[in-house]
Amino acid sequence: MTALGRSRPPARPGGTGAGDPHEPAGELAETVLGLSRGDECVVVVEETTGSHLRWANNTVTTGGSSRHRLLTVIAVRHHGDGSASTGVVRCSDPSRDRVEQAVRAAEAAAAATAPVPGARSPGGACPGGTRPDPRAAAPEYGAPAARPEGRLADRLPRTLGRAFRSAAAEDRLLYGFAEQGVRTTWLATSGGLRLRGEQPFGRVEMTAKSSDLARSAWAGVPLARPAAEIDPAAMAGELLRTLGRCEARRELSPGRYEVLLSPSAAGEMALNLYRACSARSAYEGRGPFAAPGAGTRAGERLSAYPLTLRSDPGHPGVPCLPFTVVAAPGRDASVLDNGRPLGPTAWVDAGVLSALVQTRESAVLTGLPFTPGGGNLILEGPGEGSMADLVARTERGLLVTSLWYVRMVDPAEALLTGVTRDGVYLIEDGEVVAEAGNFRFDESPVAMLGRVTETGTTTPTLSREWDPYAMPLAAPPTRVRDFHLSSVSRST
Repeated sequence: MTALGRSRPPARPGGTGAGDPHEPAGELAETVLGLSRGDECVVVVEETTGSHLRWANNTVTTGGSSRHRLLTVIAVRHHGDGSASTGVVRCSDPSRDRVEQAVRAAEAAAAATAPVPGARSPGGACPGGTRPDPRAAAPEYGAPAARPEGRLADRLPRTLGRAFRSAAAEDRLLYGFAEQGVRTTWLATSGGLRLRGEQPFGRVEMTAKSSDLARSAWAGVPLARPAAEIDPAAMAGELLRTLGRCEARRELSPGRYEVLLSPSAAGEMALNLYRACSARSAYEGRGPFAAPGAGTRAGERLSAYPLTLRSDPGHPGVPCLPFTVVAAPGRDASVLDNGRPLGPTAWVDAGVLSALVQTRESAVLTGLPFTPGGGNLILEGPGEGSMADLVARTERGLLVTSLWYVRMVDPAEALLTGVTRDGVYLIEDGEVVAEAGNFRFDESPVAMLGRVTETGTTTPTLSREWDPYAMPLAAPPTRVRDFHLSSVSRST
């Protein structure tokens, strides 16, 4: 990122001046494009509005609301040999003094950056921005930023009060965090592309603890839907019942166990599988999807069980933007791909690796179709039913509710390590009979696919490790044989 100094561009006649904090975001994008002197320019404006609430020890502790605007300026410089250089500057305070400065800094960065061979213009426009994309000027482009439906601080405290009273009556403690908001994104290019999209986000996480803090249980749900549909008292009730059922403690040795992963835990593994789906890395012989000798493993069966991992902006339970937004270049994301439409993409289709994440540039190298990264992630199988249904069909196994501190150990195999959190529960003869503490695990989500034997119904869920930075996620409760719990963890 380029550091910005201070300069003052001239005010627009009859307007509030470039970068005025009250200037509509669409107009801000047009102001930036008007200041551009380079071959091409891409502007991304993100405006986020939300509210949050936090509680601990059966008491609401903090709450508040926020509004934030972030400007990204991407300058593109074309070269005669068909290559292009890009410069990116992000500005979290797009005030009048800083907008033109950001544009000039991006252009200077593009001039100093090594060119990318065979680069193509962003958003489908021709070099120099002479032909607008057919999807230019989306009808909703001029609409103001979206707002969430009310404030959590106005909605949840009364319901939480009932939950607190229930917990206190059982000598339990409740802790938690809730947030809800919406991020509106405007994307404009000098080639004529004008897009606008809304991304709702939010979550409610709650932990119930015994009064001595020795035992705990966790639950979390996404809030892409209105907060009125979430009942914290019902969440607390289920957590309190879980603590009550598991007064017994059974010490187990590390080893390989049949486990039932909650939707959150299964989604966590699916998210890390997706993060390993780099087409460029596989083509260069690195990562779990590199084929022996050369090429990628695309088309290879990874699981006998017909699991599917896909992204789809049309999925109603996990909404996301229908176009690509790339604010910074990376191995598997190019700022030149901004504004490309996103459709359904199956990364794993009925157990077969069918696509890898890549840019238009890497698609030329690999010979595979251009498949930009998705905005959401959906793991699903042919099974149906809740976690309770899977528990009822388990002779002996372990229920894992959430994963924490997940880190990559070996990128070549996508081998992860992490710890279970807030309890692992022993299942015998179709019933949860005891708490089994927590464990460190060592598992590859790629290898794990081959040991999945059953799934339930896919539902929207949270990645506890990555929220609020993970993409919207849906996953089912999942049965896995020989899941490696490598050591006992003393964490609660």
